[in-house]
Amino acid sequence: MDNYGKDLLRTGIIEAKTGNKESARRYLDRAIYMAGSHDVLAEAWFWMSEVMTDPAEKRKALDNCLSHDLYHARARRSLAILDGKLKAGDVVNPDRLPVVADEMRSADAQRFMCPKCGGRMAFAPDGQTLVCDYCTQGQVVGEASGETEEKDFIIAMATMKGHGKPLQEQVFHCNGCGAEFILPPRQISSNCAYCDSPHVVSLEKTKELLAPDGIIPHVFDQKRAVKMLIDWVNDNHITPEKKVDLPRGLYLPLWTFDVGGYIDYTYEVVDNFQDETDLYSGRFGQKKVTRFSSTYPILENDLPIPASRKPSAVFLRLVDSFDMKSIKSYDPRYLANWPAEIYDVPMSAASLDARSQTFAKFKRDLPVLVNQSNIVNTSSANLMIESFKLNLLPVWMTELPFDGREHLVLINGQNGVISSDLLEEEEAGEEGGLFGFLADLLGD
Repeated sequence: MDNYGKDLLRTGIIEAKTGNKESARRYLDRAIYMAGSHDVLAEAWFWMSEVMTDPAEKRKALDNCLSHDLYHARARRSLAILDGKLKAGDVVNPDRLPVVADEMRSADAQRFMCPKCGGRMAFAPDGQTLVCDYCTQGQVVGEASGETEEKDFIIAMATMKGHGKPLQEQVFHCNGCGAEFILPPRQISSNCAYCDSPHVVSLEKTKELLAPDGIIPHVFDQKRAVKMLIDWVNDNHITPEKKVDLPRGLYLPLWTFDVGGYIDYTYEVVDNFQDETDLYSGRFGQKKVTRFSSTYPILENDLPIPASRKPSAVFLRLVDSFDMKSIKSYDPRYLANWPAEIYDVPMSAASLDARSQTFAKFKRDLPVLVNQSNIVNTSSANLMIESFKLNLLPVWMTELPFDGREHLVLINGQNGVISSDLLEEEEAGEEGGLFGFLADLLGD
């Protein structure tokens, strides 16, 4: 009967694709009546929604589809279009993405100037205030911002935003002096080269890139970052080989993913033939191996994946030191006078890493989790990315010239924790290099 239901479904799909809606409805309705599996029922209800013209009936069919398969991607996408969360014209074919133009593109940017005196405003490294450089007028940032919301993975993957990355330089028109200036492709905030007014890209208006969802603001200034760096160098007995550049404050992007679904697995149970019946049958002492199949539910929350390739290894080691519960809703004012890197790892590529890491982790731990040591097969076919966020995290960055090369050093802009690609501690030599170069700044 189930095979008959699949045949009816196949015919119904053919009729729907050829535009014979009435005929498709009859076949699909019969397939729903005859089907015995959730997969067939979900697919039949989805195609039933495709031949419905009434929005209420279409929604009912999509809800029925998702009741049989919660992760049915096409049904969730159709429901998002029906709810107005996704425009049908924005949907792209992920196998044939639109060609991105090579020339520079214009971009909208917000300019932050003091409403009292017209002076430039910059975000102060206190975690909450936008301050005028001239009259010291202050604005508290993020007072009304609530908890950051997750973005729907299916909706993002249906558009160019889920696959795009910045390839071209962007041209800005400064609203202060009228100058045109170029912003590097991996940066979303900058100051005008002429009037020095801060600008932040309005990514919400672009069709290719996703806007940040959350941000942890910088909470201390460069002088404190320098002091932390000196203490760290001293504690690790490092003597730089030449002068060290002052730490530069910026924001680095980080994807976080929620992964759900379940892992299918097959395990073996071994029984020994030991009773009298087995003795007479000649099977005594032999082993009987039986295979069983089951599933294990998965829920991985806020799995971090670096969104920038260059500092990814050092940055990833630093990520655990951030208090991710303190993330605030993104506000472009946090970036005033602070450079911020845009992601160069597309969300689609990062989601594959998140899915792969989740599967590898649970595959390794599965024998302990299900109390079955002899698992023979696992499958990630039903492992799904449910939602994601793009966050901006504060760091101070510099390079230490040591052991014949430059070593990247990142300082957590929230709490001062330091991460580096220096793998070995070296004995300290005479005081100099870094200490001599930065002593004047600290006033020590």
